[in-house]
Amino acid sequence: MSSQPLPAIPTQLFINNEYIDSTSPNRLTVVNPYTGTQIPHAAHAATKHDIDAAVSAAQSAYKTTWAQTSPREKQACMLRFADLVEKHAERLAILESLPTGKPVTPTMQFDIAHMVEVYRYYAGWTDKLPGESYPASNGVYKIVRHEPLGVCAGIASWNATFLYIGWKIAPAVAAGNCFIFKPSEKSPFGALALGALFAEAGFPPGVVQIVNGGQETGSLLASHSGIAKISFTGSIGGGRAVQDAASKSNLKKVTLELGGKSPAIVFGDVDLQRAVGGVCGFLFNSGQVCVATSRVLVHSSIITPFTAALKTAFEEASATLGADPLDKSTVYGPVVDKAQFDKIMSYIAIGKETATLLTGGAQEGDRGYFIQPTIFVDPQPDSPILKEEIFGPVLAIQSFETEEEAVALANASDYGLAASIYTSNIDRALRVSSQLECGGVAINSPFIPELQTPFGGVKASGQGKELGKEGLLEYTEAKSIHIRLDVAKL
Repeated sequence: MSSQPLPAIPTQLFINNEYIDSTSPNRLTVVNPYTGTQIPHAAHAATKHDIDAAVSAAQSAYKTTWAQTSPREKQACMLRFADLVEKHAERLAILESLPTGKPVTPTMQFDIAHMVEVYRYYAGWTDKLPGESYPASNGVYKIVRHEPLGVCAGIASWNATFLYIGWKIAPAVAAGNCFIFKPSEKSPFGALALGALFAEAGFPPGVVQIVNGGQETGSLLASHSGIAKISFTGSIGGGRAVQDAASKSNLKKVTLELGGKSPAIVFGDVDLQRAVGGVCGFLFNSGQVCVATSRVLVHSSIITPFTAALKTAFEEASATLGADPLDKSTVYGPVVDKAQFDKIMSYIAIGKETATLLTGGAQEGDRGYFIQPTIFVDPQPDSPILKEEIFGPVLAIQSFETEEEAVALANASDYGLAASIYTSNIDRALRVSSQLECGGVAINSPFIPELQTPFGGVKASGQGKELGKEGLLEYTEAKSIHIRLDVAKL
């Protein structure tokens, strides 16, 4: 058990650089998944009046202060914010861990460290937003400018709050927009704590605001006519609802990242331990990761030693379950709440009917929401454990004979977010990567988003991109300017 004192927990809305009460008495209650008990701090839920106030503050800031802020000062605000996040990293990790069960050390070392890198990366773009010009071949000199949209909003899932605060807010403000962010109702505290850091970093009132709430609050953002763009990370159902609300209001721009059922393809020429180690990355955050390779396709020539080695690795991870996520030595935590626990266990029950259980398949301990890392082999082709996103520590293994069969199995999914290929043959790696229907492919490692390259999926995994130059341009509108030249004076 961790003996360190808990930090103060913010619960109010952060609007116009101030923490304020919601205009509704409704509160969001969350449970600590490590203990299964309610956290004695309830976050305020934003109402229509609160959202209107946040949009009004953002519109005012966009038209006045932020529009008049130089690129150099925008950059300075972002860099100061990154420094402050590093300074308060441990407190932020604790606040995120309490309602989600995410261990604090991985949260600091990956989630928060990555968010800091994202802000520093986009800080460098504030004075480098590109434009284009074209020669006056027809008597018209043509200029294309990429201009900010105005007020933007983001809605995020609970599994990686800090990453989404980086991916959504940083490029938006770097491009000159103002932003309203709604964290998941399952993980409000870490996001809320950042409000004070935005203010301390020098962001003017209204530029970055954080509001809590459930589905109703998200709908208010998606349907608000004063918001020019919304970025959503979550389920397919949630994404459809956001897109529908955006279309029925002011046809605002929409970016959707809707999860995945990502494959890992392991060829027979691979270094076995390297492949096993890479596939074990699936267990990060107890499998509650959108790019997690929950389908593993293994060449028949190595299926026996590979599954044996992976089984051993999963059982070693299972032996560590039950530790306090606030303890800095903890690597694997519980799943986020009882609803997610019940959903995962229902898929495990289906797996036991439609596949062979290799290891795991049960709750670990009698307290909290810990689930043993679970492997199924030889699932039936139509089994839901192959088709549907479980979002938990449940992995399915299939075997293949040929490269063509591996590609067909990998693409046999409605999702298309990411994939991994494990092979010592670079020609094969490049050939297969070009045939996979997904937004990103990693060779000989788990797929991890990188600052400079776009992240996003195809098919049911969503639309639009985050990170890289493409992620910046998602928060701009291209404007064409045509200058008719007086040819007679040339």
